[in-house]
This record gives sequence, C-alpha cells and structure tokens, in this order.
Amino acid sequence: MTATRICFTGKQQIEVQSFDTGPLKSGEVLVRTHYTLMSTGTENIVLNRMFDADTIWDAWAKYPFYPGYSAVGEIVETGPGVDTRLAGRRVALKAGHASLHVEQADNVALAPDEIDSREAVWFVLAMVAFMGARAGEYQLGDSVLIIGAGPIGQMSVRWAAAAGLEHIIVVDPAGRRLDLATRGGATAVIDLPVEECKDAVLAATGGKPPRVVNDATGNAAVFATALRLVDTFGRVVILGDTGSPVSQHLTHDVITRGITIKGAHDGHVDEIWHEMSIARLFFSLAARGRFDLKGLTSHLFRPEDAQAAYDTANTRRGETMGILFDWTEGKGK
Repeated sequence: MTATRICFTGKQQIEVQSFDTGPLKSGEVLVRTHYTLMSTGTENIVLNRMFDADTIWDAWAKYPFYPGYSAVGEIVETGPGVDTRLAGRRVALKAGHASLHVEQADNVALAPDEIDSREAVWFVLAMVAFMGARAGEYQLGDSVLIIGAGPIGQMSVRWAAAAGLEHIIVVDPAGRRLDLATRGGATAVIDLPVEECKDAVLAATGGKPPRVVNDATGNAAVFATALRLVDTFGRVVILGDTGSPVSQHLTHDVITRGITIKGAHDGHVDEIWHEMSIARLFFSLAARGRFDLKGLTSHLFRPEDAQAAYDTANTRRGETMGILFDWTEGKGK
C-alpha cells in the first residue's frame, strides 16, 4: 500500500516522500496514522547536525533519515496469526512520521477511549521520562529539581507527581512553559536561568537541596550547574542527550559530596519495565486523571507543511511544546 513519510535528505533538507508498505507478514498489523509527535530535541539535533564527530549521533544520523518515534492511529489490517478483532482499534506505537506503519501486533499499545489521540501520542516521550524516574530511584516524600520544562521535562513532572514526591521544582527561563508544569504537578516553578536559581530552589524546599536533579535540557552547559544544585550524596539524572558530550564537565561536587550520576534512555528496558508495560501504566494513570495531558499540544501541522513545523521548532522553541503532525485528513479521533 502506498504511504507518505517525512524524510531528512540532508542537513536542513526536508522532503515528504511516497513509499510502499509491502504485504503484511505473520504477526504484523497495518496502522493508519492519526497523529505523530515531534521530539523537538532529538529531531532537530539530527536535522541541523548539531553534534560532534565520533559521537553516537554521528554514527546514527545518516541521510536519508526518517525522523519521529511516537505515533497514534488505527489498525486497518491484520496479518497472518493476528486476531482480526484488532482491526479498527486505536493504538499507540513507537514509529516515525508516516501515514501508515507496519508493526508487530505485540509492539502496539491499545489507547483507551477516554484519551484523545493528541494526548495518547505522548506515550513514547513519557516512556523516556519514566526511565528518568527509575534512574532517580524516587521515594515517597522525596524532592526533585527538573531543569527544563520542554516535552521531556513535562513528562518528568508528571511521573514525579504520580510517584508521590513532596517537592517537584521546575526551572526554565521560558516562563510560558511553567504553567503547564504546575498543571502537571510541579510544587514550585522558577522562571530564571539555571545558573541563577539556587536561592529560589532552596526557598521552595525549606532550605534543603533536592535529593534528585533531572537535567532534561540536552544542553551540555547545564550539567555542571546540576551537580552544584543537588544535595550531598544526591543523584543527577541526565535525561536530555547532548550532541557534544565532551562539553559536559564534572565539578568537585562529584568527589567531595559523593554525587551519583545516572543516564536515562528509553532503551533501558528489562523484563518488568518495557514499552508495553510502561504504556499500560501511562494510559491507566492518564485515563484516571493522575497524569494530566491537557494543553500540551502547542502546534499542529499537516505533513506537507513539515518545513514550517521544523522552522517553528528551531526559531520559536520557547513558544512550543507538543508539535504534532496531523495525518487524519479530517478523519481522526
């Protein structure tokens, strides 16, 4: 079946291309896409080649590159060995910006009727932030400082709230994002550059530094400040991958105050926590109102307007949150 997808053909070069999905194999389903969510950090690092040579980015970002990894749509066809009753069901899956997807049935998660597709599409970014929560080893009554109120930071706030943390502090100089963080469960928000926020953080916690600091920015310069802000024997979780890891510098805090540094990635799955189990928890919490997803979509673009979508992400980042591509032609949910 003929479909369309967004492709990066080179640095800062975008095309919408046609391709053939081919016949379904055993265990596969065909999903007609409703919406896909841009990962504004990852995708624009690749599009603009904002990374150093000899990094994992350099090895991974080869053109043609097919961006995106979060989609919601409807199963329109089932392959051999798949329950035909799945046809017509709305599902979320880890997939790129394309009108059709072929995926193993075991790798798609049913999206509850209570959740709009434009909210359900956040499930993959929520999974990334879930790994950050695991790396932080949250405890009831804990405290966390989340640096960056972009999409990953917003998901981090919501997992911290679901985990029962007492202090959930968010710092971001793009102040218009902070209202969404408060809605998601932040107990304090700070509209300052991270280098200037220490006093405000201590005021928000009653004078004790947070035990966990999540760096959700992807900005290499933030790392050293994160180490200075965390409590003694605390933990700094790196959620936002930078294109220049050599620019992330240790401070004396690591040795003198016994700081633990943990990286988090959506690939850090195991037998208990993996894509499908995290998706089930995410959708269960969202359906019960414990994981607020309202208002996170800031921009909606048709796929043929992909250039405008990425231009918006690159030139108006502080005004964006969820940038979605609408593949529905008016037929989606």
